[in-house]
Amino acid sequence: MNITSVIRSAAVAVTAALAMSFLAPAAVADPPQYRRLVGVGSDTTQDVLSALGSVVADPDGVPHSLLIGSYDATGPSPVKTRPVGCQIPRPNGSHAGIAALRDDIASGTHCVDFARSSVGPEDAAETRSTRLTFIPFAKDAVTVAVRSNSALNDGTGFTTEQLHDIYTCALTTYNGVVLTPLLPQPGSGTRSFFLREIGVTEPQIGSCVDGTVQEHDGTALDTVGDIAPYSVARYIAQTHGVVADRHGVTVLSRLEGVAPRVSGRLNTLFPFTRDVYNVVRTAELTGGPTPDPDLISAFVGPTSTVCAQANLIQVYGFATLGSACGSTL
Repeated sequence: MNITSVIRSAAVAVTAALAMSFLAPAAVADPPQYRRLVGVGSDTTQDVLSALGSVVADPDGVPHSLLIGSYDATGPSPVKTRPVGCQIPRPNGSHAGIAALRDDIASGTHCVDFARSSVGPEDAAETRSTRLTFIPFAKDAVTVAVRSNSALNDGTGFTTEQLHDIYTCALTTYNGVVLTPLLPQPGSGTRSFFLREIGVTEPQIGSCVDGTVQEHDGTALDTVGDIAPYSVARYIAQTHGVVADRHGVTVLSRLEGVAPRVSGRLNTLFPFTRDVYNVVRTAELTGGPTPDPDLISAFVGPTSTVCAQANLIQVYGFATLGSACGSTL
């Protein structure tokens, strides 16, 4: 059986198993064996990358060997990514994963091959200076979550202006409830994306905000005034039993009157949508001085082995990108 057949057969089996995961949440953890391409970083995409790692075959390996080893954002630290050496502090979040990849480039150790990121490059100059390329593979959206038993859950939701005022502490009550706004931990891509969308810089975050909670963990919302940004894809995967359910009793709010989900799927017309990325060394892409055929085959172009797993990507709550998947532009 050729590699294409292996990938297709594995994808069908895994996607079918995931579709049945309403009965039992999938266990997601670090890869059980060392693999050719090592990824770290974003909490938002850790589970879908782990699932992709269980179906994307290594074209250079023996039949049925796997290519992608994606390490969770949280867990014991340090994490060991190669059989010899390569013990690194576990990166928690997009920016931490990108920093780990930058450090790896500087040291030349090649303990990390890609960073999972839920935020894109801030500007082209930063991308060039760090010699990184952000390759999109799916679409997510971000809204805020509130407790279902709170007056904040009024069916109307919030406006961008209200969220700006909540996170600068200019608006401290809503529907008679004292607000206790939460943000993901520093280094989170969701944190930086959300703040940028509501027009708040890090220095402008108000003193009423708790900015230390782990992203996409609804159990952290334990009082009726709590409000926190939340990945719509992660919420869908959690509430559908695809991954461990951490949504607690939270519900997703509308934004500018727009619902974050349509018929249970991510609403691609939601105001706060974003691409999610795998970030790689530009030098290892086609035309670079050290092209990596395995990395290119996994991530680059709409026919790459990752982009080909559209059904699996949707099972994890994300929307697909079509021909834009795998773009290196």
